[in-house]
Amino acid sequence: MSTLIRATPRLGALAAVVGVLAFVEFTSGVLQGYYTPMLTDIARHLGIHDADVNWLEGSQLMLSALVVPVFAKLGDMIGHKRMLLVSTALTAVASFALPFTDSFAVFLVAWALQGFYVVWLPLEIALIWSRARATGSGSILTARAAGLLVAALEGGAITGALVGGALVDALPLWIVLLVPAVAVAVCFVVILLWVSESPQLTGGRLDTGGVVLLTLALAAFTGGLSLLRLDGGVLAWALVVAGALLIWPFALWELRVPDPLVDVRMFADKTLWPVFLTAGLFGVSVLGAQAPLSTFARTDPAVYGYGLGTAGFATSLIIGLYLIAMIAGALVYPVVARRLTPRIALIGASMLVGLGYLLFLPFHDTYAQLVTNMAIAGIGSGALVAALPAAAASAAPSWATGQATGLTNGVKTVGGAIASCVFGIALVHGTGGVAEATAGSFAGYVTVWIVCGVTALAAAAALVFVPKDAFTDRAH
Repeated sequence: MSTLIRATPRLGALAAVVGVLAFVEFTSGVLQGYYTPMLTDIARHLGIHDADVNWLEGSQLMLSALVVPVFAKLGDMIGHKRMLLVSTALTAVASFALPFTDSFAVFLVAWALQGFYVVWLPLEIALIWSRARATGSGSILTARAAGLLVAALEGGAITGALVGGALVDALPLWIVLLVPAVAVAVCFVVILLWVSESPQLTGGRLDTGGVVLLTLALAAFTGGLSLLRLDGGVLAWALVVAGALLIWPFALWELRVPDPLVDVRMFADKTLWPVFLTAGLFGVSVLGAQAPLSTFARTDPAVYGYGLGTAGFATSLIIGLYLIAMIAGALVYPVVARRLTPRIALIGASMLVGLGYLLFLPFHDTYAQLVTNMAIAGIGSGALVAALPAAAASAAPSWATGQATGLTNGVKTVGGAIASCVFGIALVHGTGGVAEATAGSFAGYVTVWIVCGVTALAAAAALVFVPKDAFTDRAH
């Protein structure tokens, strides 16, 4: 009885925190869904090719890949709430810059800086886990909370996509772009007033050497991929190879320093390495394929022979149905995980993502086919978005919760950044050399579907190696 009495206030406080953080994730969802229906309009506004939309996505993902491990580590050191506030402030500044420029270079920089929002979810999971583990049921409570946060995120994305799709057909673009900036500013106030700090912080010093090495590796690798989209050449390939090779000295450095930016030993953990690999492979589809799916739907079949030729609002409806499927996946995951095991639930979710994208190969000619394929992939994607950081938190050492949850988002972002560059290369080729052509090639879209499907199935195969009772409270 005394245990129950002690647990009840903890659960009440946890529920309150989850409720506030759900609003934060709703705002994050607005950012992620709002712009997608208008990517073609943004491309026309900036005077760029549809394939160059991937520059926006790729630059944001590249920055996100860097800031996630840094902010996650700082969250463990000086406070998860504090870093949540900093990232929200930076996101707000960048969001307010977007409506007031028609320069592609300025827009690209602001869009990249807006990517600081990617650190919100791992910091929130760390805040929740720091409270839930004291109840004795930390794994299942964190999984449930993560499902609610992702449901809020996708609810925000649905709202953002529907509102954005409707507004872009009715208002000047600069007014449309101002809406999410105001939402982020409100989000900052909510965090400041109603989120309390994690009860335990590790302190320590930031590994600046690790930050420099990681920055060089990511900048060289993704920069090389971006150059490959332009004209290829020796320099582009040299940068790609150099970026990949720089991971080795970064890992050696992290093994030597007493307080590393990233504890690379976690990548050798039998429970965590399949989670990190799955996150990276999952990032290919959930992050890298967003822009191609939108531009494919809006491509005019009367002109190019493929696509649906949908308007902004019709495109937003496709995205909205996909996000509803993600909500369902996020909410169903903890139920399936409890009845079976988290491991089996994760494998099933990855297989659904693979199936959904591979179905695009034979079925891509009608609105109903696109919606069906994306719904199947969406259920699996929603489960993975919720499950991966929660699984990492439950399997990680208590002093590295932020690092572990951050790594799932970090490697997912790297996967998305690589895919965005590769997909951009695939889409820009095969347009027939017509100077006025602005649509991507059909062969490029086929490449996107195949890569997304195969990487998801590879993730399912990796998860087979996870111990059977992993990510459960029995494992602690």
